[in-house]
Amino acid sequence: MNNLDEKKILRFKMDTIEGDIHTPIAIFQKLDGYQKFLLESSNSHHDNGRYSYLGSKPYLEVTSLAGQVNVKDTETGDQIVKNINIIEFLKNELLVEIGEAPIHLPPFNGGAIGYMGYDIIRLYENIGPVPPDSLQMPDAHFLFYKELYIFDHVLQKIHLLTAEEDSEKSLLGMKEKINQASKPSKEISSEYLEFKSNFSQDEFEKMVLEVKSAIIAGEVFQVVLSQRFKADFDGEPFDAYRRLRLANPSPYMFYIEFGDYTIIGSSPESLISVSSGLVHVNPIAGTRPRGKTDEEDKGFEKSLLMDEKELAEHKMLVDLGRNDLGRVCEIGSIHLTEEMEIQRYQHVMHIASKVSGKLREGFTSLDALTVCLPAGTVSGAPKIRAMELINQLENCKRGMYSGSIGFIGFGGDLDMALAIRTMIIKEGKAYVQAGAGIVYDSDPKTEFEETQNKARALMEVHTK
Repeated sequence: MNNLDEKKILRFKMDTIEGDIHTPIAIFQKLDGYQKFLLESSNSHHDNGRYSYLGSKPYLEVTSLAGQVNVKDTETGDQIVKNINIIEFLKNELLVEIGEAPIHLPPFNGGAIGYMGYDIIRLYENIGPVPPDSLQMPDAHFLFYKELYIFDHVLQKIHLLTAEEDSEKSLLGMKEKINQASKPSKEISSEYLEFKSNFSQDEFEKMVLEVKSAIIAGEVFQVVLSQRFKADFDGEPFDAYRRLRLANPSPYMFYIEFGDYTIIGSSPESLISVSSGLVHVNPIAGTRPRGKTDEEDKGFEKSLLMDEKELAEHKMLVDLGRNDLGRVCEIGSIHLTEEMEIQRYQHVMHIASKVSGKLREGFTSLDALTVCLPAGTVSGAPKIRAMELINQLENCKRGMYSGSIGFIGFGGDLDMALAIRTMIIKEGKAYVQAGAGIVYDSDPKTEFEETQNKARALMEVHTK
């Protein structure tokens, strides 16, 4: 039997050192090997902002495309293709036995880093033929690591976690990397990118009118249409990430090298998080720019909270979140834990709510992830008909965009950000995609401009 058919039993060892003179950026630049990753957050008042995670050299790489799963042992080069749903594969792979688990572990302490793309929905729903796929990326891509560096920014500690057979040697090598990283990081290189959309303004506005016709006909309430921007890229992807994290700090910031492409991002929105059986989704809808003064900022907030169109859209997406969780959570456990709060970021503010529930017996966190993909904030309502219209109108396969990206830990806890405000760097090109929610009274020109404004958060970092 191929070794890839055998479930690995991982035994993690942990050591903790002082971290007050180190930074994740400096240590990341000292990591050797392939397929490095860094997960960060600017949200210091929440658990996902307390920790930063980084690592390199995964032992296992898993991709999914068109209903098949490819599993690669990166240490031996062995590969196997399985005719299995990626969700079912991950359920099996993430139920490994963990030995000697230290108490008070951070939320992610071993498991998979990667993304579940928008088009995973095709495993469960027929939304029409697959559009042209110019990016040629997997529908899902996950990497499993044996060595993790975990920064605790509250306690100023660095947790070193290893599942290597020679754990003492592994931990010693990790400490050496940290000592090497005490030197200042290199300067960030500059990069000018000129982005071009896959739609003209006229083409996009015609799509908006087609959606409005479907709304008038009673087919849908809302459809989220997007456009993709592309530019030549010959710089350093990690420098692009460093510029982004400085210019647009967000609750979910990520840099992941997948091999022949790299994904960087600063997403404001969690798609779903699951911890000890408690599920949370965070609908965000309604946007205003940040004011130049406190008075102007408060004025924009007041305008946003009095905008009937924005409020109606937000409430509809909260209801979608309730409905999604209702498929996997205990009856009576679903409730709003945060309602219509204003969240402020570097350039914009949003209306945000949080819907929570408790997983029903017989369902896992991966089942919860499945029912939430894709989020109503990037598809529409009702979801299936909205996705059918997206499939008909957009001229390319969405792929990773508007799916989810983050971690799924051993044992099932997960935290997946909505894959928006992300950049894909592949084969000398950079790609950014952004959408706008089309409703009954949408103005085509305004919606076109909204997609450009959302994409600008990434593009301006590289066009100044």
